[in-house]
Amino acid sequence: MKQEQKHQFSGRVSIFQEVRLPETALPVGYAALIAAFDLQVPLPLILCAIGAKHKVYEQNGWRIYTPRHEPSATIEGHLVFALKYEGLDLVVLKRFFEAVDQAELEIMIQAKPNSSYMRRIWFLYEWLLNQQLDIPDAKTGTYAKIVDPKLQWAIKGTTSTRHRVRNNLPGSRDYCPLVRRTDALNAFVASKLDEQAKAVIGRISGNILARTAAFLLLKDSKSSYAIEGESPPHDRIQRWGKAIGEAGKHPLDEDEFIRLQRIVIGKDDRFIKMGFRKEGGFVGEHEQETRMPLPDHISARHDDLSDLMRGLISFDHDYASEIDPVIASAVLAFGFVYIHPFEDGNGRIHRYLIHHALTARGFNPTGLAFPVSAAILDRIDDYRRVLETYSERLLPLIDWKPTAKMNVEVLNDTGDFYRYFDATPHAEFLFECVQRTVEHDLPDEAAFLERYYIFKSRVEAMAEMPASTIDLLFSFLKQNNGQLSNRARAKEFCSLTDDEIEEFETTYQEVFLIEAK
Repeated sequence: MKQEQKHQFSGRVSIFQEVRLPETALPVGYAALIAAFDLQVPLPLILCAIGAKHKVYEQNGWRIYTPRHEPSATIEGHLVFALKYEGLDLVVLKRFFEAVDQAELEIMIQAKPNSSYMRRIWFLYEWLLNQQLDIPDAKTGTYAKIVDPKLQWAIKGTTSTRHRVRNNLPGSRDYCPLVRRTDALNAFVASKLDEQAKAVIGRISGNILARTAAFLLLKDSKSSYAIEGESPPHDRIQRWGKAIGEAGKHPLDEDEFIRLQRIVIGKDDRFIKMGFRKEGGFVGEHEQETRMPLPDHISARHDDLSDLMRGLISFDHDYASEIDPVIASAVLAFGFVYIHPFEDGNGRIHRYLIHHALTARGFNPTGLAFPVSAAILDRIDDYRRVLETYSERLLPLIDWKPTAKMNVEVLNDTGDFYRYFDATPHAEFLFECVQRTVEHDLPDEAAFLERYYIFKSRVEAMAEMPASTIDLLFSFLKQNNGQLSNRARAKEFCSLTDDEIEEFETTYQEVFLIEAK
């Protein structure tokens, strides 16, 4: 029986799974397979359809192709369209492979043994399901890349002689998020922000650079706690700052993750179970009266944590060095926070992993931690929206029930949702944060410290004053736009003469209000 008769693909629609199309169009590629096989998967961020116009355009999460792009209404037609125009969506492909008849795929693949698309589909089936199709090893055909590097970021990879393909997937079966090539990401990578950062610090004196690095490290540590809505004691902030300063120096493994959690939590762990979770987890609130969970995000099942964390660690060890450092950081850090392996401390460790990946690959200058958390804190709404790009699509697919402790127990198989997500929005957001750090935070902080030490040296030349008192003088002048308030004149600085105060005010205005312009 022909495939055309065995599978019913939908016709033109104006609404697809509650998502409105820009025009009445024919869903194709992954959208068609999702509908025909009722696949319970997070919808791809960009769905494809065939429109009536003779131009390709994107709108509201849809890429509308022209009539000449329309594939045949078969499994083969839609699979080839997806691989050619959409790249790989490993969750959709795995759920499709589990749903389709194995013999049907075998017939389809063997009918075109020299087709690179058929050999890629064949490899992906066996790689994702970890089982072989009843097909003899390929004898001919040019080696095809599993990931199309024009569509998605990939590694050099290794060859599979059975399929005559090159497996350039940037991850293992346990953990392999993918990132699409977008104009924004291509531009960010081409801008070479790491070289820009090195050029900036090359213009800064050693003394100023050391103090800039220390300040930015403390700023990042404070910001990381502030993102979580916490104001911990200063010693915990300093300890976490020290950990960030050592990021990239220690290989990731389970012991390292638990060490980091211990630093985040501190000594008082009476109400927190340390180590990887032994039960479910979620991010959200509880209903006030019933205490029922109201999740915004549901963490990976604790039964899946061992495989997922092994895959995440393998990504860092074996794959991250072959892709752009910022993209690798996004894949590592945002994957971790979606998995949420700990009962507490996930958010700060998630942001630590950004530092780890950037430093381990030599992206940021030696001894300097980019204050990424500070940039995130300033864009907290954008940060949450990026997290929600996946959480909102994931949540409706998770079957769960409340536990006696008002936690959540996940009832369905969700592991693939955490190992195979689209990390494109996360990579773009992280690049924006790193760009702000390189172009603004680093040079601005260095320039400020240079001006501050000019101010400090001039004050010391005019009066014997401890460093702490000079800091206080600076704070008062800053608060009042270069003027010392009457209250400060009467109290903290009552021993100063009017001439000295006028000199200090003039110095501040010259250094910070005139030179800074």
